Amino acid sequence: MFDTILLTNNILVKTNYSAKFAVDYIEGVLYDVLIRARDYIHNGHQLLTHPLSGSVKPNETPYKSILLSAQKQDIDFSSLKIIENSITLFNSFAKRNIPDNYLENLREVDLTLISSAITSHLKK
Repeated sequence: MFDTILLTNNILVKTNYSAKFAVDYIEGVLYDVLIRARDYIHNGHQLLTHPLSGSVKPNETPYKSILLSAQKQDIDFSSLKIIENSITLFNSFAKRNIPDNYLENLREVDLTLISSAITSHLKK
Protein backbone atom coordinates (compact mmCIF):
# COMPACT_ATOMS: atom_id res chain seq x y z
CA MET A 1 0.00 0.00 0.00
CA PHE A 2 1.20 3.50 -0.82
CA ASP A 3 1.80 5.96 2.03
CA THR A 4 1.55 8.96 -0.28
CA ILE A 5 -0.93 10.25 -2.83
CA LEU A 6 0.49 12.11 -5.80
CA LEU A 7 -2.14 14.47 -7.12
CA THR A 8 -1.35 15.82 -10.59
CA ASN A 9 -2.69 17.07 -13.88
CA ASN A 10 0.69 16.53 -15.55
CA ILE A 11 0.89 13.44 -17.76
CA LEU A 12 4.70 13.36 -17.38
CA VAL A 13 4.36 13.06 -13.61
CA LYS A 14 1.72 10.36 -13.95
CA THR A 15 3.90 8.40 -16.38
CA ASN A 16 7.05 8.71 -14.26
CA TYR A 17 5.54 7.98 -10.84
CA SER A 18 2.47 5.76 -11.22
CA ALA A 19 4.47 2.65 -10.22
CA LYS A 20 5.80 4.30 -7.04
CA PHE A 21 2.80 6.29 -5.80
CA ALA A 22 -0.96 6.24 -5.78
CA VAL A 23 -1.43 8.80 -8.54
CA ASP A 24 -4.68 10.73 -8.76
CA TYR A 25 -4.53 12.13 -12.29
CA ILE A 26 -6.86 15.02 -13.08
CA GLU A 27 -7.88 16.07 -16.57
CA GLY A 28 -7.90 19.77 -15.80
CA VAL A 29 -5.93 22.88 -14.91
CA LEU A 30 -4.09 24.02 -11.79
CA TYR A 31 -7.32 25.27 -10.20
CA ASP A 32 -8.82 21.78 -10.50
CA VAL A 33 -5.80 20.30 -8.73
CA LEU A 34 -6.10 22.82 -5.89
CA ILE A 35 -9.79 22.05 -5.42
CA ARG A 36 -9.15 18.28 -5.41
CA ALA A 37 -6.34 18.80 -2.86
CA ARG A 38 -8.79 20.73 -0.67
CA ASP A 39 -11.25 17.83 -0.96
CA TYR A 40 -8.53 15.42 0.21
CA ILE A 41 -7.70 17.69 3.15
CA HIS A 42 -11.39 17.90 4.12
CA ASN A 43 -11.32 14.09 4.20
CA GLY A 44 -8.38 13.97 6.62
CA HIS A 45 -5.34 13.89 4.35
CA GLN A 46 -2.38 16.20 4.97
CA LEU A 47 -0.33 18.27 2.55
CA LEU A 48 3.24 17.00 2.21
CA THR A 49 4.26 19.62 -0.37
CA HIS A 50 3.17 23.21 -0.75
CA PRO A 51 0.57 23.60 -3.49
CA LEU A 52 2.30 26.65 -4.94
CA SER A 53 5.91 25.50 -4.65
CA GLY A 54 8.54 26.86 -7.00
CA SER A 55 8.86 30.32 -8.41
CA VAL A 56 6.21 29.83 -11.09
CA LYS A 57 3.19 32.05 -10.47
CA PRO A 58 -0.17 30.27 -10.55
CA ASN A 59 -1.23 32.05 -13.72
CA GLU A 60 1.98 31.10 -15.54
CA THR A 61 1.37 27.35 -15.71
CA PRO A 62 -1.62 25.06 -16.01
CA TYR A 63 0.27 22.15 -14.33
CA LYS A 64 0.68 21.27 -10.68
CA SER A 65 1.62 18.16 -8.75
CA ILE A 66 1.09 17.86 -4.99
CA LEU A 67 2.02 15.16 -2.48
CA LEU A 68 -0.55 14.28 0.17
CA SER A 69 -0.56 11.74 2.97
CA ALA A 70 -2.47 8.59 2.10
CA GLN A 71 -3.66 7.96 5.64
CA LYS A 72 -6.71 9.82 6.89
CA GLN A 73 -6.58 11.51 10.26
CA ASP A 74 -8.36 14.45 11.82
CA ILE A 75 -8.47 17.51 9.60
CA ASP A 76 -5.07 19.18 9.56
CA PHE A 77 -5.93 22.86 9.91
CA SER A 78 -2.47 23.94 8.80
CA SER A 79 -2.95 22.07 5.50
CA LEU A 80 -6.44 23.50 5.18
CA LYS A 81 -5.19 27.06 5.70
CA ILE A 82 -2.40 26.56 3.13
CA ILE A 83 -4.74 25.16 0.47
CA GLU A 84 -7.39 27.83 1.05
CA ASN A 85 -4.74 30.57 0.82
CA SER A 86 -3.39 28.95 -2.36
CA ILE A 87 -6.85 28.94 -3.95
CA THR A 88 -7.35 32.59 -2.96
CA LEU A 89 -3.96 33.52 -4.40
CA PHE A 90 -4.70 31.62 -7.61
CA ASN A 91 -7.99 33.51 -7.97
CA SER A 92 -6.25 36.86 -7.44
CA PHE A 93 -4.07 36.51 -10.54
CA ALA A 94 -5.34 37.58 -13.93
CA LYS A 95 -5.95 34.60 -16.19
CA ARG A 96 -3.47 34.22 -19.06
CA ASN A 97 -3.52 32.24 -22.24
CA ILE A 98 -0.36 30.18 -22.45
CA PRO A 99 0.89 29.37 -25.96
CA ASP A 100 0.79 25.67 -26.79
CA ASN A 101 4.50 25.61 -27.62
CA TYR A 102 5.27 26.41 -23.93
CA LEU A 103 3.20 23.57 -22.48
CA GLU A 104 5.84 20.84 -22.81
CA ASN A 105 8.39 23.04 -21.02
CA LEU A 106 5.88 23.75 -18.25
CA ARG A 107 5.21 20.01 -17.82
CA GLU A 108 8.97 19.51 -17.45
CA VAL A 109 9.20 22.30 -14.85
CA ASP A 110 6.41 20.70 -12.79
CA LEU A 111 8.04 17.26 -13.12
CA THR A 112 11.36 18.69 -11.89
CA LEU A 113 9.72 20.44 -8.93
CA ILE A 114 7.79 17.38 -7.76
CA SER A 115 10.79 15.09 -8.35
CA SER A 116 12.84 17.28 -6.03
CA ALA A 117 10.07 17.24 -3.44
CA ILE A 118 9.76 13.45 -3.71
CA THR A 119 13.51 13.03 -3.19
CA SER A 120 13.31 15.23 -0.12
CA HIS A 121 10.23 13.41 1.20
CA LEU A 122 11.83 9.98 0.78
CA LYS A 123 14.87 11.05 2.81
CA LYS A 124 12.66 11.62 5.87
